[in-house]
Amino acid sequence: MLEHVSVPVSDFEKAKAFYLAALAPLGYVLQRDYSPDAAGFMESGHTSFWIAKKDAVVTPVHVALVAQNREAVDAFHAAAIAHGGTDNGAPGRRDGYGYAAFAFDPDGNNIEAVLFEKGDE
Repeated sequence: MLEHVSVPVSDFEKAKAFYLAALAPLGYVLQRDYSPDAAGFMESGHTSFWIAKKDAVVTPVHVALVAQNREAVDAFHAAAIAHGGTDNGAPGRRDGYGYAAFAFDPDGNNIEAVLFEKGDE
């Protein structure tokens, strides 16, 4: 299951206006506004679609996938590295976020496995 996707944009304000209008018919609302760098859109109680200013992100695309437990996060990271990925954050607890691991795929996209536990925001 997808946790969230981040899309890099070159003109943040123009992109924010575009996505506010384009996503509204799908039930998305602006949930987190970190202008002028990032914005998160929520649908069904979940902030799953993000935009970020290109110079605020390192890679072309960021995809976060939900993990069922910490062991799955660890296994994701090990498998990604073993099959041509590059470490972008070893498995571990991120304060105020969750238990996550990050790897660049062979094309440089940032792929994440994350587990949100009780008390995470």
